[in-house]
Amino acid sequence: MTVTTSANVSTAAMSLSRGRIEVLQFFRDRTAMVFTFLFPAMLLLLFGTIFGDSYDETGVSASQVYAASMLAYGVLTTGFVTMGSGLALDREDGTLKRLHGTPLPVTAYLMGKAILVLTLSIAEAALIILVGVLVFDMPLPDASHWLTFAWLMLLSVLTCSLLGVAVSAIVKRARSAGAILNVPVVALQFISGIFIHPITQLPSWLITVASLFPVKWMGQGFRYVFLPDSMKSMEAAGAWELGRTALVLGVWCVIGLVLCLATFRWSDKDR
Repeated sequence: MTVTTSANVSTAAMSLSRGRIEVLQFFRDRTAMVFTFLFPAMLLLLFGTIFGDSYDETGVSASQVYAASMLAYGVLTTGFVTMGSGLALDREDGTLKRLHGTPLPVTAYLMGKAILVLTLSIAEAALIILVGVLVFDMPLPDASHWLTFAWLMLLSVLTCSLLGVAVSAIVKRARSAGAILNVPVVALQFISGIFIHPITQLPSWLITVASLFPVKWMGQGFRYVFLPDSMKSMEAAGAWELGRTALVLGVWCVIGLVLCLATFRWSDKDR
């Protein structure tokens, strides 16, 4: 028991240490900060300004809907793209190979990456919410909705991060990672009700396809947190479906974990 506890403490300490290194490295790269951290807020300003009219039956502006929905986009790009491209780069430049020769376990390495993603996602969410409140008059939710925001954010970050780790195995070159990973990201935004709202404007079969993936449920969950209850009529099922949101994200967490265990390699030679 003592040995196990000591090992757990050591892994936790190494995870925190690795996470600190990942965060410092990221914030030293100004290009990455702009395109990863600021891009969702820039898109929000663009969409919110162009499509800012109110929905007649609710009085809620389209810009406020985009502000809530864009939180899902921010988490997806930060978790999926940052994690996937980061692992591909670490594998290509030999970072993973060097770390493999140290006492750092794979769990601590991946937890370090997860700390980076969580840190960026929270900061990015704060920026998007700030823009939504100050620029588009999006009201802040009450305490119970903030609790929903907390578990939704954690599940969303975990899901996207695990899938990012898994998909990094198919990225052969780090320079092509962005192009490869952004294809499903952009496609899912359009069919999941993030860039197009209400989602009921889409064909029913396309909504069914989107419902198989986590992004649709992430966007719907964040809209529940920040929008009035009258807006649920514009969702595909005419309801917020928080229970189903948690279930779908939980299932994708399991799928992502299984894929991670099956595909993670310290170097290309291990494939």
